[in-house]
Amino acid sequence: MDNTHLKPIEFWPLAHERIKHWLEARQALLITFCELSTVKDFHDTNLSQGKLLQRFCQQLVDYISEGHFEIFEELINEGHLFNDDEALASGKKLLPALYALTDVILDFNDKYLATDDLLSLAIDLSNLGERLAQRFEIEDRMVNILHSVHYQHCLLYTSDAADERSSVDL
Repeated sequence: MDNTHLKPIEFWPLAHERIKHWLEARQALLITFCELSTVKDFHDTNLSQGKLLQRFCQQLVDYISEGHFEIFEELINEGHLFNDDEALASGKKLLPALYALTDVILDFNDKYLATDDLLSLAIDLSNLGERLAQRFEIEDRMVNILHSVHYQHCLLYTSDAADERSSVDL
């Protein structure tokens, strides 16, 4: 969605809602991951395990895609709107690590969409959990660097606007 024509004060709440929605998708992903992690013995013939794994893989791809193609782009746009060159530079330094982790995470998805062999799933889930934790940490830093820091600016702007509206010339 192209919101670059908006003023920073108009852009920020829209971006905030999208980030909030994305983080709710992360929470749902983690819940499914935990459900899947409680399974001790995976069996190819167990339909409920297969459905749970399919649901997890779909949530995983949706979450990664939304971050990669929408949220990160929106964060970069926000940095430009706020003329926050320092945040943009810091955020762009995080992108290579995010992209590398994206590849590893999508490899998990590709493997389990293409196979019924669940013998290594428990080990692969453990490795994936570590990669997801790394990715979430980097994503959170990116959100803090390119979004959360602008909250105070928005508060000051709205506070100044309210002061101007409430002042009366004598």
